[in-house]
Order: sequence, then structure tokens, then C-alpha cells
Amino acid sequence: MKIRRLSEGTVNRIAAGEVVERPASAVKELVENALDAGARRIEIAASNGGADLVLVEDDGEGMAAEDLALAVERHATSKLKEAAGGDDLSRIVTMGFRGEALPSIGAVARLSIASRTAAGEAHEIRVEGGAVTGPSPAAFLARGQSGTRAQVRELFYATPARLKFLKSARSEDLAIADAVKRLAMPRPDVAFTLTLDGRRALALEPEPDPLARLGAIMGRDFSANAAPVEAAREGVRLGGFAGLPTYNRANSAMQFLFVNGRPVRDRLLIGAVRGAYADFLARDRHPALALFLECDPAFVDVNVHPAKTEVRFRDAGLVRGLIVSSLKSALAEAGHRASTTVAGAALAAFRPHGTFVTAPPRPASALADAARAFHAPHFAATGAPSVRVEDAAPVQPELPLGVARAQLHETYIVAQTEDGIVIVDQHAAHERLVYERMKKAMANGGIARQPLLIPEVVPLDPADVARVAGRAHELAELGLAIEPFGPDAVLVRETPAMLDKLDAAGLLRDLADDIAETGAALSLKERLEEVAGTLACHTSVRAGRRLSAEEMNALLREMEATPHSGQCNHGRPTYVELKLADIERLFGRR
Repeated sequence: MKIRRLSEGTVNRIAAGEVVERPASAVKELVENALDAGARRIEIAASNGGADLVLVEDDGEGMAAEDLALAVERHATSKLKEAAGGDDLSRIVTMGFRGEALPSIGAVARLSIASRTAAGEAHEIRVEGGAVTGPSPAAFLARGQSGTRAQVRELFYATPARLKFLKSARSEDLAIADAVKRLAMPRPDVAFTLTLDGRRALALEPEPDPLARLGAIMGRDFSANAAPVEAAREGVRLGGFAGLPTYNRANSAMQFLFVNGRPVRDRLLIGAVRGAYADFLARDRHPALALFLECDPAFVDVNVHPAKTEVRFRDAGLVRGLIVSSLKSALAEAGHRASTTVAGAALAAFRPHGTFVTAPPRPASALADAARAFHAPHFAATGAPSVRVEDAAPVQPELPLGVARAQLHETYIVAQTEDGIVIVDQHAAHERLVYERMKKAMANGGIARQPLLIPEVVPLDPADVARVAGRAHELAELGLAIEPFGPDAVLVRETPAMLDKLDAAGLLRDLADDIAETGAALSLKERLEEVAGTLACHTSVRAGRRLSAEEMNALLREMEATPHSGQCNHGRPTYVELKLADIERLFGRR
């Protein structure tokens, strides 16, 4: 079979398959072009999930007729600076840079672009299935205004097979909304509107406060339960907001990561987030956060994925360490703080549902005496209600968790604050306090090792041997002493004393997978922390134990002084705070 050159149309359609996977991809590329053009207001519209129409209009600098003609040619762009040896791909500061989006969209759809510069006239160009018409004069905007309107109709009409792979209009609408939200998060200075099938789905005005923009997209609960993140190291700066561990989700859909304003889904960054929260959440729970990483463009390579959703860092270890340390620091700064959604759920449970049942009329005295005599053995067996009330001590404003007033069911401490009440789960709270003490002891004194009488040889793939051996020093700090044993095996000499009956082969395979996926040995850390959590659980104050007023107040004071005491080791809250104003609303006093 002879080799032949593909036609220009086929080349364009193949390239379009990489760049334009679905309508949301076209929206993303067009909005990125608008942002690169300096737009301050961007309007997006779509119908039938974007299959029938995608429209993006902006107030950016616009294009002249000659630029319009070049814009729809493949690999024509204004976004790369010229260097001595050609175009400079090492310092990309714009969202786009390849010059592939518009010709790719035009190869599979009916594309029309109208644009005007502030000093020029409006022109329009059309591309249908790769065939270019124009540019020609057009009626668009008034003289002195600038902007661009890109309209995409009948997406994939030139490649009917692709239409079969589109999901329902509802699913495509959700994907479009997600793409717009991700682009709007790092640009609170830009207004965005999204209209789907004539219905306004999103309206974001410019915001001076980044958290306000995040709250408009991620929900007001996130704004109320987010801790600020701010750190810098060796020219790399990290900012954003991280949700409290008690404000968690069943999946990672509420995790947003940006590099130099570009939304990315990078395994290294996701793994770093997981490592930072591993101490606070169960494996099946995920935090909510938005992190913005800023660095020198030469430090990061964005030209590694057709859709530019993945990046590669010159020093991945530096970035991962910065994310983990800054997130842990932000969560430590939050102290004993717990999610406000916990109190909201508690108040919702207290609110009456349906109609009240009125009390039955009181029986006559003789009948009541007979009833009490009949039920007396039953009440004698169950005992008195398990409530202990302490003497009233003055509430001090400087004590966030208040002063203990009572203990319910030998499990819950009720404390009074200056403006409400706090209910503490004594076992969960003390478990967290013991766990934090154990972690501190492990960090200060190191992890005790247990030498193996006969070192264990663990066979591994050569690539896994190289990964694990390269982290031998880090593993030694965690109590695991290993060394290479030939090209396809690892010798285990010592294991952490905390891990009794350790499956060394299984652990090393998990470690190799972790290092390959996230660049860190999370499996061993998680196992050590799991054992520490189990020990803390068994050595902490148990539910069912009566505490004196001094013991309850001592527990509250230690919680106030201990970071992360607002949640147990699995991300569940250790206390619920109910404000007096909310309680008064509950009873109709407000």
C-alpha cells in the first residue's frame, strides 16, 4: 500500500476531532479567544446542547479584515512572540497559542465571525465544512466600538458520525455550563452571561472580591466554609480558597485548579490535594476548593495536551510540596472551625414538619393513680433520663466553645456561648485530640522501626523498582527501610513498628502506583495515619462515660487550642454550634 498525502479537508477534520470533542469544547475555545482579546464582557448562548447553535460575543479589541482572513487558517495566531530562533513556545502567557480552534470548528460546522476594531469597519467571514467565504463588510456594532461575534451552527454536520456520539442536550448543556464556569473563576474582573435555549443559566457581573465570584459559582455555602490559601516558594505563588474538611463531597466535581489562569485537570495537582486532605477525610469523601497557581511561563509547559487541560512543571516536586504545605497550613489556621452546613442541617431537623399533635385530656385523679401504678415497673427498669446539669458559671466572650452546662446520655456535652449553644460529641472530639497528639509525637520523635529477622524480597516490575528505590530516603523517614535487589526486586529490611502483620509486597505495589500517579508515597502515610487513628479511637474518652464539669471544660479548652479539632479523623463534625438568633427563629421569636 502506497503512502499518500491526505487532503486539506481531511486533515482539518482529523485535527478538529482532537480540538473539538463536543459543543463544550467549541465554547471553551471561543471564550478563550475572547479573553485573549481583552474582553470585559462575554455573552454565550447555545441551543439544543450546542449542536444547533453556539454563539459567543465579546467586547474585546476585535479584528480587521486581513486578520479575519488569517484567523481561519491553520496555525495562524497573534499570541506567540517571535524569538531569535523563531516563535517562542517557552513563554506562553495567553489562553490559546496554536491557531487551531477556528479552522478546526470551521472544518466540521458552519462558522461565521463578525468583528470590528475601534478604529475600523466591521467585516464578516464564513467557513462551512472548510470552505471559506469572505471577508466582506457587515453590520456589526457602531463606529468606535470594538468586539467579535462568533457563531457556530450545525456542529459536526460535515462529520455526521460524530453526531452519534453526542450525549443528550441536557448533558451537553451541563458540560457547556461547566466550561464557562471554569473560565470565569480566575477572571472575576470579566462579566459572563450564559443563555441555554433562551433561558438565562448564568449571569456573573465583575467582582472585586475573588471569593464572591467563587461563591456565585460554587454556592454561598462554599464562601461561608472556605479558608484562604496564600503561599509562595521559589517564584511560584499559590492562592485561592480551600473548603473545611467537614464541608466535603462524594466526588471531586467541586475541585477547581488553575495554572496561570488556565483551568487544568492535572494528576499531579489532584494527587497533591488528596495528600493534603488525607489526614482529615475518608477515602470516599472529597474536599471542595479552588486553587490558583501563578508562576513564570517558562516554568510550566502547557503544550502537552490538544485541549490544553494538562500541564508539565519543570520542578513537579516543588509544586506538589507547595500545594500540600499551604493547604495544611490554611486548614490549621481554621483551628477548631467546623462547617456552617452542619448547624443548618441540625436546625432543619429541629423544624416541625406537618401538623402538631395536641396533648390528650388529662385523666381523672383516681384513673391517673391507677395508670402510674400499672406502669411503675416499666419506668423503674428504664431508669431516670440521662441528663446532668452543671451549676451556672459565667460565660466568657473569649471562649469560642463556651462553658459546659450539661451532659446528655453520657455522650454529648452542651455548652453555652455568648450568642448560642454548642453540642459536642465527646468521643469524636477526644479521638481527634489524641490523634493530633500522636501525630505530633511521630513528627518529633520519628517512627519506630521493626527490623525483620529475615529480610523480605519483593518482586516488582523494573519500572516500579526504580520508582520505589528513588524514594527510599522518604520511605525510611516513615519507618520503611528498603533497597534494590537486582533489576526486578526490592529488599525490605525494616518496617514501621505500628504496622503489625504488614503485607510488604502489597504495600510496595501500592507505593509504586502512588508514586507513578501522584509523585508521593501516600499509601504508607495513609496506613500509618489509619493505625494512629485506630489507636486514638481506642484510647479516647468513650461514649457513655460521665464527665465532671472540670473535665468537660478542659475538653472544650483543648479543642479550642488544637488545629482540626472541628472534625474527627473521617471528616465528620465533632461539634454543632447553634446561634441564639437561629434558635429564636425556630420558635417564631424572630
